[in-house]
Amino acid sequence: MKNTRKSVEERQLNILKAVNQRGEIKVEDLVELYGISAMTVRRDLQYLEDRQMLFRTHGGAMSLERSRYTKLMTPEIAVYRDKISRYASNLLEDGDTIFINASKTALGILKFVNDKHITAITNNGWVFEEQYPDNVSIHITGGQVRGKAMVGDYVMRNLLDMSVDKTFVGCAAVYDNGEFRYDIPTEIGINEAMISRTKQSFYILADHTKLMHGSERSSLYGSFIYEQPVTLITDDMSDPEILERLRGLGMEVIVVK
Repeated sequence: MKNTRKSVEERQLNILKAVNQRGEIKVEDLVELYGISAMTVRRDLQYLEDRQMLFRTHGGAMSLERSRYTKLMTPEIAVYRDKISRYASNLLEDGDTIFINASKTALGILKFVNDKHITAITNNGWVFEEQYPDNVSIHITGGQVRGKAMVGDYVMRNLLDMSVDKTFVGCAAVYDNGEFRYDIPTEIGINEAMISRTKQSFYILADHTKLMHGSERSSLYGSFIYEQPVTLITDDMSDPEILERLRGLGMEVIVVK
């Protein structure tokens, strides 16, 4: 049966919704999700990209919001993220036990601990791709693997049986209304579990490409406002207007130069 214009539009809107909800998605996932051919998915993705509604990637697509900072991941941005990681490492004290979530910037802290003895508990799959000094003891939460994150009830149960001194997490976006966005929404519960078992301070690490106005938000999916006090660590390329609004909400903001 030939597709009607209405059915094609509905299908394309569903695809766009899935892309915006997940941030990034593969063609095969859309094929499975909607029971359509890979050729149809690729054609619809091209149609949506031509109208500047999403950004095509190799093998799939990502939301405009996600692509805003993903495309900006240049060597220069890597320098800013390293500066943030290095600053955060200076907040550690010898003997600290910390939580680190699935963020590469948060995990980067461990590169700069020098001779401090640190115990890091993490659900971050990137940890297997780096070498760390003997004075850094890394404990993996286990759990279901989603990309480079370990998620699920198993992670939650393990976290709630532990306690740490400090917690360091990254996020996909920080909005000027105090919302934080995560590409894997189940990370919200994991981060909350980490915070609930933190005795001292909770830090969110985000470079300037992740700080956004609320008007740039394409979806509420994965957005969350923390009830606990939050300290945001960012770099000096961040939009001053956004920083001022976040401070006005009572958030402590540290700008790394």
